[in-house]
Amino acid sequence: MYEARIVIADNDPWFRKVLKDLLRQTDYLLIGEVSDAASALQTIFQTEPEVVIVDPFLPGGEGIDLTSIIDEHRIAPIVAIADPGIRSLEEYANLPGVYGIILKPLIESSLEPVIESALANFKRLMKSEKELIALRRDLENRKIIEKAKGLLMDKNTLSEKDAYKMMQRISMDKCIPLAKVARTIILRYGQQ
Repeated sequence: MYEARIVIADNDPWFRKVLKDLLRQTDYLLIGEVSDAASALQTIFQTEPEVVIVDPFLPGGEGIDLTSIIDEHRIAPIVAIADPGIRSLEEYANLPGVYGIILKPLIESSLEPVIESALANFKRLMKSEKELIALRRDLENRKIIEKAKGLLMDKNTLSEKDAYKMMQRISMDKCIPLAKVARTIILRYGQQ
């Protein structure tokens, strides 16, 4: 059974070993293991994992905002490795792209639920972002269609309904989207 492809980035070799062993037991596929920030980014961009388990404050990361870079590219959800003795959990939770937190020392029973939760929340975010992009495109197209319809109404003394029907007829006759017809009308009548 294959669950998800994972990269681990932590500077503690013992902790990485414990994580690797647990991932094998839960059938996750470990595709990369690194101990510094620069190597983490390189490995993550090369392997495109489905989950990144990372200490956001890895050595070698001075000047590198690791979680922001991963989040910006929407590569994968981040499960932060947190050491509450060093930083507060709130600090980890507020980092960009962090969808889950595992604590040092690791509680074995928490690993799989945290990974699955991170995956599910990341998938929801990606779906929402796609829907938002589609809605923005639709809104922009509607604005263009309304503008073109207004130009047709003004230049040809048509009713709103007739101007829209005219645009629909052109769209169907030429087998092109209504928004493209509207852009052509705007270019044609907008220059007069």
